[in-house]
Amino acid sequence: MNIIWACLLLVVGLAVLWKSADLLVAGAVSLAKQFGVSPLIIGLTIIAMGTSAPEVAASIAAAVRGAGDIAVGNVYGSNIANLALVGGLAALIRPISIQRQTLRREIPAMLIVALMLWPVLRNLSLSRTEAIGLLVVFFALIFMTVRAAKRDAAVQKNNNMGTIEHHGTKHIIFVLIGLAGLALGAEMTVRGAVVIGKQIGLSEAVIGLTIVALGTSLPELATCIVASIKAQHDISIGNLVGSNIFNTLLVTGAAGTIRPFEVAKRLAAGSDYWIMIAVSAAFAVFALVGRRTISRLAGSVLVVIYFVYIFCLFFFGK
Repeated sequence: MNIIWACLLLVVGLAVLWKSADLLVAGAVSLAKQFGVSPLIIGLTIIAMGTSAPEVAASIAAAVRGAGDIAVGNVYGSNIANLALVGGLAALIRPISIQRQTLRREIPAMLIVALMLWPVLRNLSLSRTEAIGLLVVFFALIFMTVRAAKRDAAVQKNNNMGTIEHHGTKHIIFVLIGLAGLALGAEMTVRGAVVIGKQIGLSEAVIGLTIVALGTSLPELATCIVASIKAQHDISIGNLVGSNIFNTLLVTGAAGTIRPFEVAKRLAAGSDYWIMIAVSAAFAVFALVGRRTISRLAGSVLVVIYFVYIFCLFFFGK
């Protein structure tokens, strides 16, 4: 594939991403209203799982090839991109309001699962047993989230249950089309970007941390920008936090279960790992300082942090 084809894929892919994100947000919000479930729960589960699908596919493919650095670099880079770039841009469009329970429950959970990777990867490898352990934690969190969704549905009984069958089907189709389109658009952009990265001599770790990570974060980016424009804050924050939890546990766990792999020191307990932790902590601090709001100022700081990180990777991290 040459650079001209890569650019063409990028343009078409972005168009597909934008339209798909619009369908996804519209369908998800309508489903949440009709079934009496909080949009936050929809964002933490269905949307987060769907927008994390590219990360799952990319990291599993890398692990199968024995490219552990790309598999883990994709996770770290995607988590950093989600909070710093995606969260920052969404906040610049419209400050993100965060529910009190999210600040007390989901955001701390995101930080805790990220910290779990340190003892797992500090020996520069991920065994199948450790990977399965990550998956067990992931499914336990999903179970608790589903239980919370059921409680929400019981408390917020919908008065329009008679119309759910007709309209619910339509919105489910919107969600499915949106998720499929996001995956397709991201795949188109990543294919071209990886080719370009290899041609300019970037290492596999840097490609995973930047090109692959940013490409697989495009679904989150498109979804959160559309959600911010529509003032759907719970969808935005649910997608960001949920995607990071999915990346850390599901993506890493699935890749390591299929094929155990080794990782570079910089990814095991080095600079890239602690940068991911620092960005996650900064996001939480901005939410606390902003009284459960990620302000435009905080958003601009997050975006600057992301581009400084990318600059350092490209010029000092080869």
